[in-house]
Amino acid sequence: MATPAFVHLRLHSEFSIVDGMVRIDDAVAAAASDGMPALALTDLANAFGLIKFYQAARSAGVKPIAGCDVWITQEAERDRPHRAILLAATRDGYLKLCEWLSRAYRTNQYRGRAELRPAWFLEGTDGLIALSGARHGAVGDALAQGNRDAATRAAKDWGMWFPQRYYLEVQRAGRGDDDALTLATAALASELALPIVATHPTQFLRREEFRAHEARVCIAEGYVLADSRRPKRFTQEQYFTTQA
Repeated sequence: MATPAFVHLRLHSEFSIVDGMVRIDDAVAAAASDGMPALALTDLANAFGLIKFYQAARSAGVKPIAGCDVWITQEAERDRPHRAILLAATRDGYLKLCEWLSRAYRTNQYRGRAELRPAWFLEGTDGLIALSGARHGAVGDALAQGNRDAATRAAKDWGMWFPQRYYLEVQRAGRGDDDALTLATAALASELALPIVATHPTQFLRREEFRAHEARVCIAEGYVLADSRRPKRFTQEQYFTTQA
């Protein structure tokens, strides 16, 4: 395929122990089979799978993109951290990402989450690309709550921290407000002259694995699958989609 329609920039593998179950070799094989020239691995708050991923992707002729789905501390609301995707564009960017993750585990854990602090970005972000985190990021969260001013402030802050390397992220993954949030994000991107990127939050390889994934999440979070009160944070659309 000469012109790729889509490249996955958001993928949780089995190394995202809480909410991912895609085996790295299977993800790389799926990307290669679909003719994707590149694939990103963005496990939650860790880079444990990146070496295995890099080797597998190179062997399959797929360009590996090293990244991470990171927690971002909210000082005013420590129980509601935001999230963002950081992608390494250079070796220095990869080393910086690893340094921040290590520092988060050593100095900034909260309720078991290793969180990055926004102040760290002032040390320099060269070599890193930031995606806004969609509904889980500072911008998406504010837009979902109808707080356009807070979304604007957050987008400007991130644009300052990652100049020319910050993208507002939109998704359609089977949630009822996906379209409304996409429209609001696109309008903000136009107003602030920020680039926009579409991602797909991939947690499992095939659609039929959704229930197994839900069981894994329940085990990690201490719920019973049949409990109607448990939070349902994922949809059956979060499988590894193809370019078609």
